[in-house]
Amino acid sequence: MNTQLRRDAERIIQSSLKAVLPDEAVQRALASFAPRGGRTLLVAAGKAAWQMAKAAAEVLGKIDGGVAVTKYGHVKGDIPGVRCYEAGHPVPDENSFSATQKALELTEGLTERDTVLFLLSGGGSALFEKPLIPGEELQDITNQLLASGADIVEMNTVRKRLSAVKGGRFARHCAPARVFSVVLSDIIGDPLDMIASGPAYPDSSTCGEARAIAEKYGLRLSQEAARLLGEETPKELMNVETQITGSVRELCACAARECESLGYTPVLLTDRLCCEAREAGSFLGAILKSHEGQGRPLAFIAGGETVVHLTGKGLGGRNQELALAAVPHIAGMENAAVFSVGSDGTDGPTDAAGGYVDGDSQKALMEAGLEVFSVLRENDAYHALEKVGGLIVTGPTGTNVNDVAVGLVK
Repeated sequence: MNTQLRRDAERIIQSSLKAVLPDEAVQRALASFAPRGGRTLLVAAGKAAWQMAKAAAEVLGKIDGGVAVTKYGHVKGDIPGVRCYEAGHPVPDENSFSATQKALELTEGLTERDTVLFLLSGGGSALFEKPLIPGEELQDITNQLLASGADIVEMNTVRKRLSAVKGGRFARHCAPARVFSVVLSDIIGDPLDMIASGPAYPDSSTCGEARAIAEKYGLRLSQEAARLLGEETPKELMNVETQITGSVRELCACAARECESLGYTPVLLTDRLCCEAREAGSFLGAILKSHEGQGRPLAFIAGGETVVHLTGKGLGGRNQELALAAVPHIAGMENAAVFSVGSDGTDGPTDAAGGYVDGDSQKALMEAGLEVFSVLRENDAYHALEKVGGLIVTGPTGTNVNDVAVGLVK
C-alpha cells in the first residue's frame, strides 16, 4: 500500500466531512426562525437527525417537546426536551414505525400559533415512516427496489404513496400549524420533494410515474399496495417554509480545497454522479491511467450517489464496490489511488464508510486468493478490502450529503 497516498486520502476525507457537519448549517438556517407565540415543537428525521436536533436545541434554548429518529448507533447522548429513537435503515423496521407514531402524536391538534421545526436529512425515507400497508410488505417492497438497482428518486416515488407521512402528508398532518423545515440534502440536484420522500414538501411525482416504476422493476405488490400507487399526494402546502442547508456540491468543493492544499490540482468531474458503482469506479480508474506520468499531481473528484445491482450474497456497499472496480485500471501504478466514502460514515449494511485502493491493491488481492471480478459478482467488496487494508472507517459522522469519490495521481 502507498502510505503517502493513503495519508492524503485520510486528510481529504476528514477535512471534507468536517466541513459539511450540520451544526453550523443548522445555526445559519435558524437565523430567520421566528416562532408565532404558541408552542414550538421539534421533529428530526434522518441519519443526521441527532446532530441537527442537538444544534437546534442549543440555538433555541427551549422547546416544548421534540422527537428525533435516526439510524442505529447514531444517538450520541441526551438532548433536553427531545426524545431520541434509533431505527432501521435502509429498510424501515418496527422502531421506525413506533418512533414516527410518537412524532405524529406530538404534533396532533396544533393551532395556527404553533410551530413545528422539522429537521430532515437523508435516510428519512426509512427512518420516518407510518405505512399504509402492513410493515412486512413495505419492507419487502423496499428490499425489491434496493435489489433491482432503482435509484433514490424511483424508490421515493413509490414509497410516498404507501405512507401516511411522505409526499407532503406530514406537513398536512401538522396544519394549521406552521412547519419550518431545515433540509440537509442527500439527493443530486436537491429536489426537495424527494429528500427523505418529502414529508413536508408538495409532491411533484405522479401516480403514473409510480405505476411505471413498479412495472419497470416487476415489483410484487398486494392489491392494496397497487391501489395506493393510484392515490395522489398533496400538490400544494400553504403552511410550510423550507431552507436547504448543505448538499453534495459543498462536499465536493471541500474535497477540492483540501486536495489543493496537499499540492494536487483538483478537477471536478461531476457533482451529479448517478450510475452503477462499479462503472463509476472503472471510469475513475481509467481516467487515472490516462493521466499517468504527466508530471503534476492531479485529483479527480466526483460526487453523487451510485447504485448497486445485487448479483451475489456478499457484504459491501456502493462506495466499496466503486473503489474495488478501479483496481484493474490502476494496477501497478506507483502513485495512483482511488477512494470513495459515504458522508454519513456508513456504506451499505456495513461499519465502513467506503473503500480505498491504489496501484498495489491488485497484487495484494491476488496474494489473498481474490479476483476483482469474482468479488464484484458476489457483491463482497467489504471482505476483500478488509483483507488488503482498504476499508475506510469513520464511524457515524452526524451528516449525510451523498458520497464523494476521488482519484489521485502523482
